[in-house]
Amino acid sequence: MTTAKDFTLAELIITAAAEAWRGDGELLATGIGTLPRLAAGLARLTFSPGLRLTDGEAYLVAEPVPLGPRGGASPRYCGWMPYARVFDSVWSGRRHAMVTPVQVDRWGQANISALGPDFRRPRVQMLGLRGFPGNSVSHKNSMFLPNHDRRSFVEGEVDVVASVGFKTNNWPAGAGPDFVRIGIVVTNLCVLDFGGPDHAAQVLSLHPGVAFDEVQAATGFALLRAPGLQQTPAPTEEQLAIIRRLDPHNLRAGVIKGNPPGAGSAGGEGAALADAEPGRRP
Repeated sequence: MTTAKDFTLAELIITAAAEAWRGDGELLATGIGTLPRLAAGLARLTFSPGLRLTDGEAYLVAEPVPLGPRGGASPRYCGWMPYARVFDSVWSGRRHAMVTPVQVDRWGQANISALGPDFRRPRVQMLGLRGFPGNSVSHKNSMFLPNHDRRSFVEGEVDVVASVGFKTNNWPAGAGPDFVRIGIVVTNLCVLDFGGPDHAAQVLSLHPGVAFDEVQAATGFALLRAPGLQQTPAPTEEQLAIIRRLDPHNLRAGVIKGNPPGAGSAGGEGAALADAEPGRRP
């Protein structure tokens, strides 16, 4: 496959986020938000054919539904997906969602509910807990955060623990070691996970032009360099063609402020890592 030379940061993020579903087999993939949804569709059409998708409305589809106005076109292989069927997939663990929290802490706990020290009188009221608690104890979840800074990756615990992480004293009695399953976390700076010793956060790849120290400075807790830390692979021309087909109205361009290019401009550590270890994921 031919590596693309001209791509945006949003398109780089989509291809990186698609890797969350590699090897998942047959389950329900849910991408919450524009870039995660495109990532799930890209994964389905390239390397995870067993995935089944939701269109954000009420259909279960094998073929990803393009974003935006559809001109009356119906998705292929669609079936009705009422809440009961969604919950059957959730409770049985046959789902992998990519969620979009506002805060994440060192334990992988996430918040979509409210900001401020007093939950009864929040400084900012957001979505509420919604399905986060049940999802986080029932199936695997990955994350996407478009703004990697210390307000998003907080120094202490998230203001509201809306989804469970690896802080075991928040677990119910008798919960086992596999109680939590967190996949990758994709941001505008890097890809990380909680796969380090004792579930420590570790950086798997740096986006082009981004240095590890830059990511650490933007994070409220200590990060590790994963073995094999490398540059986030650029999308291929084939992947870009799929992304453009799934997003014909270019909604992806409005997700990252300014819609910056994906090749990077700093020429920092990420570029050096790419020269040393081209095309390899840890």
